Amino acid sequence: MLWEGIGLDSWPVAVAGMLAIGFVITRAVSHMWRVRLLTNNASLNAEVLGNRHRRQIEIPLEAGEAFDLLEAAIRELPRVHDIESARDSLQIRAKVERLDPYGSKAPGPYNPLNWFPVPRNQILATVTPRDGTGGVMLVFEPESAAWTDWLRVDDGTNLENAEAITRAIARRVADRRRGEQTAVAQTVTEKELTVARLSLLHAQVEPHFLYNTLASAQYLTRSEPAKADEMLGHLIQYLRHSLPRTDESLSTLGDELDRSRAYLEILRIRMGPRLALQIDVPTELLSTPLPPMMLQTLVENAIKHGLEPKPGGGTVWILARSNETQLSVTVADDGLGLNSGIGGTGIGLKNVRERLRLLYGAEASLSIVANFPNGVASTICVPAQELQEHSQKHSQDQAVRRA
Repeated sequence: MLWEGIGLDSWPVAVAGMLAIGFVITRAVSHMWRVRLLTNNASLNAEVLGNRHRRQIEIPLEAGEAFDLLEAAIRELPRVHDIESARDSLQIRAKVERLDPYGSKAPGPYNPLNWFPVPRNQILATVTPRDGTGGVMLVFEPESAAWTDWLRVDDGTNLENAEAITRAIARRVADRRRGEQTAVAQTVTEKELTVARLSLLHAQVEPHFLYNTLASAQYLTRSEPAKADEMLGHLIQYLRHSLPRTDESLSTLGDELDRSRAYLEILRIRMGPRLALQIDVPTELLSTPLPPMMLQTLVENAIKHGLEPKPGGGTVWILARSNETQLSVTVADDGLGLNSGIGGTGIGLKNVRERLRLLYGAEASLSIVANFPNGVASTICVPAQELQEHSQKHSQDQAVRRA
């Protein structure tokens, strides 16, 4: 109408308008068919066909970890650049180069078609901290004002970006969960192996000691029945404390002391006045936890390598002390000492060190030093935290029993 108003022919304008309408309809139909191809959905709606997409995703990670995962997923997007990451505000902005999905040659700089396409898309990602999770809000849109959506289509490129980021987040979360499950399975396996090793290490009863004790008891039944009965009583006490445990709990210093006392009483019957025993263990420490068979190993070493080979015999001391950081249990003798030339295989002490390492790590220790003036002193130290936890539990049990 304006063209005719100035007295010029209107047909060139009508032809140009028809060509423009045909171009717009062709692009719109092409956009619709490509979006349908991407979504595999015959029923399209305005939200799916739009140039701008919004996604809300819950990531089951703390907000900082969710932000790191989201940033890594965006950086892996093809043709992404100009990434602005603000960790304090948990926000990410990025530009994505838009390529022609049909691979056609770009129009020249003087071609009017080059004035309309938008060369880039953009992404805005925000993480919202929640209770143990991170809520992610993603916005995918062309790098142009919203009113341009009336005139332009993006050929589904922003929909592609939204789907790509969603898949990347899901894959990374799944990889993280698989890693955690693998770590848990590995931890369970290591725990089972550790329990098996501990069971193998502490479930050791010296067979020669049993044979010798039973042989001595058999001999004493004919000559000194009272001593034979006493020896068998100590043997029963020793075996009662030496049976393998069905659970993984620690023994107590009192139980281990009863086992070692029964063992030494049997040897006192066999060795006579050549063996003396002195015990200095405060009553309040008897209920404190101690790994089974460790004290027994130190006592057996004191007898085998210190007092039995010594012509005149000697004394075994068992002492226990505790402070705020650790419990110390010492077995000392005045036997032949470290330089006697009489030594065993070292398996018993190696087992004690290995079990302390498995149970307490670097917080426990076994030390062996020369005793003055003769003999050897062996000391086991375990952390006091275990003692405090056990003492609290013991106090609660006593309160329950009193109630």
